[in-house]
Amino acid sequence: MSFSSLNLDSRLLAGWTAAGYENPTPIQAAAIPAILAGKDVMAGAQTGTGKTAAFALPILHRLLAIREQNPLASDEVQPLRALVLVPTRELAQQVYKSFVKYGDDTGLTSAIAYGGVSINSQVNALAEGVDVLVATPGRLLDLMHKEAVSLSKLQFLVFDEADRMLDMGFIIDIKRILKHVPNARQTMLFSATFNEEIFSLSKNILKAPELIEVDARNTTADKVEQMVYVVDEDKKRELTSFMIGSKNWQQVLIFVRTKQGADALAKEMCKDGIKTQSIHGDKSQGARERALEEFKAGKVRALVATDVAARGLDIQQLQYVINYELPYIAEDYIHRIGRTGRAGSEGLAVSLMSMGEEYLLEEIEVVLDGRVPQSWYPGYEPDLTKPVPKHKKNSRSAQKGRQKDRAYGINTGNKSSANKGANNRSGGRNNRR
Repeated sequence: MSFSSLNLDSRLLAGWTAAGYENPTPIQAAAIPAILAGKDVMAGAQTGTGKTAAFALPILHRLLAIREQNPLASDEVQPLRALVLVPTRELAQQVYKSFVKYGDDTGLTSAIAYGGVSINSQVNALAEGVDVLVATPGRLLDLMHKEAVSLSKLQFLVFDEADRMLDMGFIIDIKRILKHVPNARQTMLFSATFNEEIFSLSKNILKAPELIEVDARNTTADKVEQMVYVVDEDKKRELTSFMIGSKNWQQVLIFVRTKQGADALAKEMCKDGIKTQSIHGDKSQGARERALEEFKAGKVRALVATDVAARGLDIQQLQYVINYELPYIAEDYIHRIGRTGRAGSEGLAVSLMSMGEEYLLEEIEVVLDGRVPQSWYPGYEPDLTKPVPKHKKNSRSAQKGRQKDRAYGINTGNKSSANKGANNRSGGRNNRR
């Protein structure tokens, strides 16, 4: 199949083919015809598969048709027709740039709205009228509260990386937004992973959707080599710096669980001679953008990130991902290593696992429905005589309990569960302000 066979507007195809794209990716080949046909879509798509174009191109095509059929009067402000909701600022920027690029020769206009920056420029952009808005849920609600945006004429609604929006506690914000969206709309939901929460959300927002899964559910990219090294916790940092230095790896994305851990690891790796920066939600938008640009330009060799901050990072040809700490949520593993092996390129994902973290790998392997190879790195073999740290035992017990509760749909109502919910909601609000 070629792009010309998809019957997209020639103005969209001109820029697309000029960029060197001739044939659609599997997700594009499946989603574009369905969206052009006006169907609701529920699509499973990994990062780097071309999913943004899979919904952006057909939406722009249909917006062009609407504009030609119903031209605006000279004094009429363009109503918002398409809304793309995303979980993070970085993903918002990436999707917005794609809409601008694909619609360059069409006269269609796009705007972006996310927290962490002044709302005034966003209000001004919307006042001029736009066809497409890419926004995080929290900032969109702020704009709605200011009556700076109306969703009454909306015809296309996209949830990009829907699983991450739910993980970040945006479900309440999403429900509030949906109250202002017309029922007569076309809705598209894209997610790298499918779980019961996603299917529950889909039942409430989609109408007779076409389910698109171009790969087996919850799988990783074919060309990403995965390896787990069992290593003592106090040797993780040393092993990380040694692998990067001895193998001359460039552009290495390293995942940790906490913001404090990201800063601490980056500081210690700099002492090892590996130029490293951290990126997380407590850093200003400007600082995050500078760190990412320096990383892309090769000025920074390693970038230490939390899961939330790394969502939407657009890093082409990234070869190496290190899971310095395995994630507590197994599906996050898929998101993490999906940063490499993009668009058919090869990648390597290394995970460091210390004693007491085996249960985290077990949960990941359940989601993957397969085993991840384990080994000891020469010179960094674990000391098997060491007892499992007490905090690791407690973490295992608590995590197993939460996993069981989720499996049976139980709301425990205990203090730890309440705190977890509060943390999720706080994470969502960080994108609003």
